[in-house]
This record gives sequence, C-alpha cells and structure tokens, in this order.
Amino acid sequence: MTERIVRPTSRLLVLDEHDRLLLMMTKAPDTSGAARWITPGGGVDPGEDHPQAAVRELLEETGQVVADVGPVVRVDDFVVPWDDADHTHGHAEFFVVRLPHFEVVDDGWTDDERVDILESRWWSLAELEATDDPVEPADLAALLREVLTGD
Repeated sequence: MTERIVRPTSRLLVLDEHDRLLLMMTKAPDTSGAARWITPGGGVDPGEDHPQAAVRELLEETGQVVADVGPVVRVDDFVVPWDDADHTHGHAEFFVVRLPHFEVVDDGWTDDERVDILESRWWSLAELEATDDPVEPADLAALLREVLTGD
C-alpha cells in the first residue's frame, strides 16, 4: 500500500474590478505533461498557516502585495491523480482577493514555476463557463459564480 502524503495548499481567487478571475496555465506534475488552468497559489511552508501562505504565494506568483486574504471560501480534500507528483492527496483552502487589474510579474517565480507556468490570463465568468480547456478545480466556474453572487 502506498503511503498517504498530503500536501496542504492555499489557492487564491484573484478578481479585478471587472470581476475577472486570474488563472495560470500550468503543466500538471504528470508524465503526460498535460496543462490546465489553475488559480494562483501553492504549498503551505512549515511554520505557515493557510492565510500566510496565500499572502506569500500571491506575492511570489503575481508580484502583488496584500496584508490579508480574508476568510476561507472553500476547502477541497482530494486524491492526487498525477503519476509524477510528490504527494498522494491534497488539502486546498481557497481565499478571495480583489485587486485593481494588473499584469503578472514573475520576479518571485521559482525555477520550477518558470518551467511549469505557461501563461496567465484574466477570465470572465462567461468565458470560464464556456471553455473546454481543463480547469482545476473542475467546478471552478460554479465556485466563481458563488463568490460573485454571494450564494
């Protein structure tokens, strides 16, 4: 039996003044090299809590500085489907950050991120609902709708 290894992550729903969501096209940790759109965010480092990791990840992945990310809007626990990942399960906590529109700055990217992040883009809810591109989580459009409508 494979050892259960859980990776805690903080994910950010970064919204601009037009309610567009920032997503990044990244390669999955899989030998297939499949790409998918995900929200900014990443692993919680030792000694951090999820909000602290979210603040750090936002700076590292976008160049944006915030003091607070507010409350958790969603928690996902899942089995990792990728064959080349260093963990078997994930625990993701999602936060909403509203910022004026900006261009992503890659000054804080790690060497791995420079390889894995293929592009970034702002998405409207309608575009996200209409896309056939893979997104994570799979119900990201529904989550965005909930955040935007308060449902």
